[in-house]
Amino acid sequence: MTRRFVIVGTDTGVGKTIFSAGLVQALGATYWKPVQAGLDEETDSQTVARLSGAPQERILPEAWRLRLPASPHIAARAEGVEIDAARLAPPDVAGPLVIETAGGVMVPLTDNILTIDVLALWRLPVILVARTRLGTINHSLLTIEALRHRDIAIHGVAFVGEEERAAQDTIVRIGEVKALGRLPRLPVLSKESLRAAFDAAFSRTDFE
Repeated sequence: MTRRFVIVGTDTGVGKTIFSAGLVQALGATYWKPVQAGLDEETDSQTVARLSGAPQERILPEAWRLRLPASPHIAARAEGVEIDAARLAPPDVAGPLVIETAGGVMVPLTDNILTIDVLALWRLPVILVARTRLGTINHSLLTIEALRHRDIAIHGVAFVGEEERAAQDTIVRIGEVKALGRLPRLPVLSKESLRAAFDAAFSRTDFE
């Protein structure tokens, strides 16, 4: 069965782009970042291409590229444009597809449309990427509750960071979600080191 996953984070900077790169590499998947806010540094699509080794034809162009590193609705307003949610329909591709959202699920895309509104329309399984640092229990459970309130399927949670077993177990138990694994912070981040760490942390059968 061809799988399509939406990668969401509990917050900005939790590691979902690195996880996405690892998953793209493991599945030989196509990657799509619908909205990129912030163009001064390496974009998420460029990061995934570099760390996954995926050919350019499997890194799809963003629907919206916005210069300001801010919430998409603020970044769009700064350029005098408004994001058209109709242009955010998941692309039809052959093989697995990994879609990465911008920020957390409650991030606004427009003044009236949140990221979670689009996820509810897509009806695709979500993988939640959560950091293991202090505060992750609250952020993770709030995100899980918001997704469940919209009847959005949660495929599982992927942790990023040093092991915090008590916090991880609490999220899995109270959130009633599957723990997919934990990707440690890598001192040297490269295509090779990410492949090794991802293969050690996650089972590919969990994504089939």
